[in-house]
Amino acid sequence: MTMTESNTQETGLTQILDRLPADREARVAFLHKLLGEGPCRQIGIFPLPAGFKLSVVIPVYNEERWLAELVRRVQVVPIPKELILINDQSTDGTPAILKQLEERYDNVRVFHQPKNMGKGAALREGFKHCTGDLVIVQDADWEYDPAEFPKLIQPIVENRADVVIGSRFIGEQHRVLYYWHSVANKGLTLLSNMFTNLNLTDMETCYKVFRREVIQSLNLKSDRFGFEPEVTAKIAKKKADGSRWRIYEVPISYSGRTYEEGKKIGLKDAFQALWCIVRYWAAD
Repeated sequence: MTMTESNTQETGLTQILDRLPADREARVAFLHKLLGEGPCRQIGIFPLPAGFKLSVVIPVYNEERWLAELVRRVQVVPIPKELILINDQSTDGTPAILKQLEERYDNVRVFHQPKNMGKGAALREGFKHCTGDLVIVQDADWEYDPAEFPKLIQPIVENRADVVIGSRFIGEQHRVLYYWHSVANKGLTLLSNMFTNLNLTDMETCYKVFRREVIQSLNLKSDRFGFEPEVTAKIAKKKADGSRWRIYEVPISYSGRTYEEGKKIGLKDAFQALWCIVRYWAAD
């Protein structure tokens, strides 16, 4: 390729980019016309319903190192949203950062737990305040990438699902870390599947998306990391009318933290997950 041909291609690309509308829905319509609806759907470019809003629930405990950048990454995702952050009585500089974030962004709301109660309790509090059409759980660190929100919400927006679960084990890149953690995750997922009759590959994942009426209808009780097996057991059960929620799983990337970087889940939580799998299969 000659320099002239390269410059011509760059100029053509620049002209196309300059023509992209600033409004998301107009941009989606433009790309559908340019590329076609099928290719756009395959790469997560799809229209949102009028007035659509995503509720992002973020439990926070001692995340001063990661929090501000995580919220920035969530904010740049081109989806109308509200951010609901629940401070689980952090003892570092997290409360001051939360105050700054609430003052800076008009779509951020912060709630403070009366005492340290755990991730599950923080999520229950957050779900009560959601007003969006869909609700997604986001950890306050950088292990999960908010840039993947579009592909996570797509099956629900297109009315193919009521719940979407992001899997770290079906084909995306991930940071190489703890072998026994992956063994435990897969073992817990297998056991959960045996009780729920679902064929999930990653029950313990953070990324779970719900229609708001789904998550707000569940009677959740787990205070700590038992939230994952509990919510999985409850979305697997039949509804009052005898039907079931439609559940999809999509691949996600994963950049896990070390314990030195602030990872909190441990062996005690694995045993709690075992107990929750059996408990919430047997009774609510």
